[in-house]
Amino acid sequence: MPPVSTPHDLLVLHGLRVVGFCGIERLAEATGLNHDDVESELIDLAVAGLVTRTPGPFGGWGPTEAGRISDARRIGAELDRTGARALAVRTHEAFEELNPEALDLCGAWQLRSLDGVVTANDHADPAYDARVLAAFADLERRTADVCADLSRALPRFGRYRVRLAGALERAQAGGLDQVADATDSFHTVWSQLHEDLLATLGIAR
Repeated sequence: MPPVSTPHDLLVLHGLRVVGFCGIERLAEATGLNHDDVESELIDLAVAGLVTRTPGPFGGWGPTEAGRISDARRIGAELDRTGARALAVRTHEAFEELNPEALDLCGAWQLRSLDGVVTANDHADPAYDARVLAAFADLERRTADVCADLSRALPRFGRYRVRLAGALERAQAGGLDQVADATDSFHTVWSQLHEDLLATLGIAR
């Protein structure tokens, strides 16, 4: 099946569907587009009535109901055009098998048992944190294998490998919030990959 590069306007619209209400920088990070391109596409999408902007320091962009409908239609058409629907189903099924492990690892990062008592992980034990991060790295490699074929058919899915690996690199360099707390953390990106697979297949959570 030939690869299909998602048009920039659909990347931005679908990015909002997956990420949720957010600002331009976060959307640029998610899509891999630069700030100016994202802003330009958002303006055009707003004129078309597909997205809306809330002003203010806590403002941002989000899809309208028409935008969500348009995204579902176009993403579904993209999937059928590539002949990748069966592949996306298999990828989603394999991902669902890995998802409980990802949630357990996030729990192990945030909490640990000391003398039989579960307590918040204060990250004072570098050896413990290193073991958890090594487990995350192994999970990331297996996730890349699961998503490899779909990423070749729909290159937008390849962006998740970059983002998951980047979050782990930052965590290994001392960014403790990059595992489960930051807006670009491993857990956040993992959740967005999950949402993207569901949205691509038209499956409600």
